[in-house]
Amino acid sequence: QVQFVESGGGLVQPGESLGLSCAASGIIFSIYSMGWYRQAPGKQRELVARVRSGGSTNYADSVKGRFTISRDNTKNTLYLQMNSLKPEDTAVYYCNTEPPMQLQWGQGTQVTVSS
Repeated sequence: QVQFVESGGGLVQPGESLGLSCAASGIIFSIYSMGWYRQAPGKQRELVARVRSGGSTNYADSVKGRFTISRDNTKNTLYLQMNSLKPEDTAVYYCNTEPPMQLQWGQGTQVTVSS
């Protein structure tokens, strides 16, 4: 079955960096566009970054220039490098295909940015 397992979250101070990973299984990873999503308390889940099967990337304006999405098709793994983190980046981060498989959300990984 399809499964996405996110890891790498934590508590950091503003301005610090954090790297997230997502291990995907049950899909032919290399053919899918993949995305990192986040959901902050009281807000809807939003797409923050996307990487297409060919490697091209897109970012939400709020993270452009600070976040970098990448993928390793040999490991079925998606990455998100987050630099210059801000308190407003605090959220649970999820990975999924883009557009997402709505029944296949993982548990996510919590990122908290606070001094």
